[in-house]
Amino acid sequence: MTDPTIGVTFRPQCSPEQLRDVARAAEAAGIAQLWLWEDCFFEGGLSTATAALAWTERLHVGVGLLPVPLRNPALAAMEIATVARMFPGRFRPGLGHGVLEWMEQVGARVSSPMTLLREYTTAVRDLLHGRTVDMEGRYVRLSDVTLDWPPASPPPLLVGGRGPKTVGLAGEVADGVILDSVLSLDQVREGVANAAAGSKAAGRSGEPFDTVVFVEVDAGAPDLVARIDESVTTLAEIGASTVVFQPVGEAPDPLPLIAAVAKRG
Repeated sequence: MTDPTIGVTFRPQCSPEQLRDVARAAEAAGIAQLWLWEDCFFEGGLSTATAALAWTERLHVGVGLLPVPLRNPALAAMEIATVARMFPGRFRPGLGHGVLEWMEQVGARVSSPMTLLREYTTAVRDLLHGRTVDMEGRYVRLSDVTLDWPPASPPPLLVGGRGPKTVGLAGEVADGVILDSVLSLDQVREGVANAAAGSKAAGRSGEPFDTVVFVEVDAGAPDLVARIDESVTTLAEIGASTVVFQPVGEAPDPLPLIAAVAKRG
């Protein structure tokens, strides 16, 4: 059993002005990954990811996740490719449905989120790999689109989800899956199995695949380090390759959590 990569979340309920100190603290503490969210209507995921990468030298930064109804897939591919070229090997973008009520608020909700996510992820991944995309889908329509500046080494494109269909789709068309903190351990086990089944159905079983699991923790708990250790051990046994801890609360300060994760040493 391989030890998972460990990350910490900077939740968007914290102000953008706090991000620089958090990113630098995470890198100084030896944290491997810092994860950002793009919840409506807080902070942009791509802009904050770019800033966090620019303020650090080794830290990997993920966005879990970018709601696909909000951006044209060609624009998303352009933005992701740009960040990936400026910071090679350090960016981990995730795609997902987004909260449907928020998508309704901005006039972007679709009648078949699964169809959109499939078409969108396929198109963006192909573009990032330097392919020319012609797609006349239900939602994604691209004609002879090729990126002029594709990344030399495309970043892994992840899909976030909760339900079995979305998680299975991640295994089929993406390079990894993001499993939300609201899932129980049994649901995480099912998610790992569903993603594997999707990969097998698509003939991709031998390809690298990152299983990212988000875990909520109380950063003020006296036994925080022990809880972190227990979560890492349990989730590694289930099949998580990356475990990302996120602090609970209205606008949680991630710095105590970063310090606790660093103590695992």
